[in-house]
Amino acid sequence: MASVMANIEALKSTHQELRARMEKTVEDFRANLLSARTGRANVHMLDQIRVDYYGTDTPVAQMGQVSTPEPTLILVQPYDMGMVSAIEKAIRTSGTGLNPMTDGKVIRVPVPPMTEERRREVVKQLNKTLEDHKTAIRGIRRDGNDQIKKAAKDKLISGDDEKRATEEVQQLTDAEIKRIEDLFKAKEKEVMTV
Repeated sequence: MASVMANIEALKSTHQELRARMEKTVEDFRANLLSARTGRANVHMLDQIRVDYYGTDTPVAQMGQVSTPEPTLILVQPYDMGMVSAIEKAIRTSGTGLNPMTDGKVIRVPVPPMTEERRREVVKQLNKTLEDHKTAIRGIRRDGNDQIKKAAKDKLISGDDEKRATEEVQQLTDAEIKRIEDLFKAKEKEVMTV
């Protein structure tokens, strides 16, 4: 479908901004899903964990080489050996239920099989994240509609253009919400599969 807004000079930038902001929201949701825990080890499971690196909150992935040599093990080889215990502590206290062990050089993070209760908890957390992202998309929709109303009020667009542009914003909103719901459903299935 051709964009009505992209063809109206007064709404071109609004259209591009809405698309970009919604896309960013979907990508953020996708990143959250990647870091969610499933039954298998995954390097992204540590993405949301931050370590205090000389006063800067730094992601674990930037603190060392993260790999999964086995389906039930994550290995972190820190670049700075002085940070081994800080990384270990950050993982242990992150609320992910992971219990890292170190030999002073590398950090081994065994990924235990998930219990039914833990799976439900992860899905519940993901559902909350889904709702937060849906709310963010709706907020972007509201901003877009406000800009369309302002353009109509300032006589930059006609009433018909305002109506078509508002409908287009709603279609875009529906499409993006469906995208994150589909991503959620796929991840929920992955988490609940034993």
